[in-house]
Amino acid sequence: MFWMMIVGRGIAGFGAGGEYPVCGTSSAEASDESAVCVYLLDPGIYGAPLQHQGFVFAGIIALIVLACYHQKLSEGVWRVAFGLGIVLPLTIFFFRIRMINSTQYRKHAIKQNIPYMLAIRRYWKPMLGTSLAWFCYDFVTYPFGIFSSTIISQFNPNNTLTENIGYGTVVNCFYLPGCVVGGLLMDRIGRKQTMTLGFFCWGILGFILGGALGPIQKVFPLFVILYGIFNSFGEMGPGVATFLTASESFPTPLRGHFMGLAAAVGKAGAAIGTQVFTPIQTSLGSGQKGQQGVFLIGSAFAIVGGIITWVFVPDMEKDLEGEDVKFRRYLEENGFDTSGLGGESLTEEAKGTTFKLDK
Repeated sequence: MFWMMIVGRGIAGFGAGGEYPVCGTSSAEASDESAVCVYLLDPGIYGAPLQHQGFVFAGIIALIVLACYHQKLSEGVWRVAFGLGIVLPLTIFFFRIRMINSTQYRKHAIKQNIPYMLAIRRYWKPMLGTSLAWFCYDFVTYPFGIFSSTIISQFNPNNTLTENIGYGTVVNCFYLPGCVVGGLLMDRIGRKQTMTLGFFCWGILGFILGGALGPIQKVFPLFVILYGIFNSFGEMGPGVATFLTASESFPTPLRGHFMGLAAAVGKAGAAIGTQVFTPIQTSLGSGQKGQQGVFLIGSAFAIVGGIITWVFVPDMEKDLEGEDVKFRRYLEENGFDTSGLGGESLTEEAKGTTFKLDK
């Protein structure tokens, strides 16, 4: 079973992981085409909340399945929960095969002989910034999200499975208002500023939780609320802005490549953070000291993420076309032939989808 789960995760990572940056870049480019699409497709405004609704609904489904089995653990619980996970991917697949590339991609894509050295020379700083900021974000948010029920169980007086999953789901519900607030802030104060603000608020509240955990944990509902707000701050800043900063910091020919790299570095942070979470907690001692340690270490990573964002992530124009024009001019000034830029025409591309164009 263990190896089957590893194989399943590998297949999911190859498919969904490869599609992840492509969807993010496509949404950013599509939202750049019209004012209506900004609100319907913006990955910061809608992508992040939808992603974190998955955490909430996963907990709700687990509670429903447990209730169907009368709160008794059996193989049927995890089998049904795993089986239900195929419904959404199959639904998304139907819509995915009907998609066509954005106007920006068809206009500026480089299909072959991508000038990576020229690209790195110009974009090394935002590439480094978006990748490391994403690493810090995932290093903190994934273990504190995945182990929310475990953390709750150590402070829950009753410590039943149903209550722990339920309280963990309540904590995850705080992701959603954080995403909404962050989505509203980004267009008012900027992506970089929102991301930095979220990182620092996240870290400061984490230090407060870690330092004053003793008196806080004595009032269990207070701990649940503060833990939820802690998660909410993470989504208010980097949770909504990592997608957009990694998309908007690069021109269209490089956007998918560099966002994919940033996402991969971020998932490395998620894997490392998840793996070291329990050993760190164990090494610092059971009970309160271990919990304090993980909150303080996670908060330190959040502060570092804020510093990295402020120093390395650029303030970019909201209009993607502007950076595409600058990049094309940069390539021409360095002797690169730009006559081949651009993907397939809309008519040619539509032949590979289920769309039929009106004549």
